Amino acid sequence: MNEKHVEVIEKETVYSGYFRIDRYRLRYSLHEGGMSGEAVREVFERGQVAALLMVDPDRDCVVLIEQFRPGPFAAGDPPWLIETVAGIIEGDESAEQMAKREAMEEANCEVTDLFPIMRFFTSPGACTESVTLFCGRVDSSAAGGVHGLDAEHEDIRVMVVSVDEALSLLREGRIVNAKTIIALQWLAANYEDLKSRWSAAG
Repeated sequence: MNEKHVEVIEKETVYSGYFRIDRYRLRYSLHEGGMSGEAVREVFERGQVAALLMVDPDRDCVVLIEQFRPGPFAAGDPPWLIETVAGIIEGDESAEQMAKREAMEEANCEVTDLFPIMRFFTSPGACTESVTLFCGRVDSSAAGGVHGLDAEHEDIRVMVVSVDEALSLLREGRIVNAKTIIALQWLAANYEDLKSRWSAAG
C-alpha cells in the first residue's frame, strides 16, 4: 500500500468566537496513486472531549443527565437531550481526570473505578472533535438535582435510572446523542462482564 499524506497549501482562521472555524486549502493522496486536486474545506475546531457513562452495579442503575442543546434546536428537533456527562479536555488535564471531574461537577458522583470503552470522531467530515469514552463505577445514592455553571448558562438535570430503563430509552429512540448511544450499546453487550470484574475487585 502506498504511503498516504496530506499537503496543506494554506490554512486560515475564518471565525473565532465561542468556537473556531479554520479554512484549509489542501491536496491529499488518492487510493490509486497521485494527488487530488486542490480542495477547500472548512473545519470546526471543537477540541477533544471525554465522556463518562456512570454505572452503579450495586443498584443496577446508571446516572444520566438531561440538558438543552442548541444543535437539535437549530435543526428543528427537541433540544433537551438525555446524555452521559462529558466535557472538553482543558490544558494538561488527562481524559481520565476530566471524566472524574465532570462526574462530580455535573452529578455529584465520585468515580471509584474507570474503564476505557473507546475513542471516536463525532463528525470527521467537518469537525476535529474526538470523544474518549469511559465507563465509571459510582455510588448513585447521592446523585440527583440540577447542576451547572451559571456563567455558561448550564441547566443540567441528573437522572438515576435502572439499566433496563436506560436500555429501553435507547431502543425507543429517546436517546439521540451519539456518545450516549455508543455507551449504552457497549453496556448492553458488556454489563455482566463488567459486574463480574467489579465484584472480583471488591
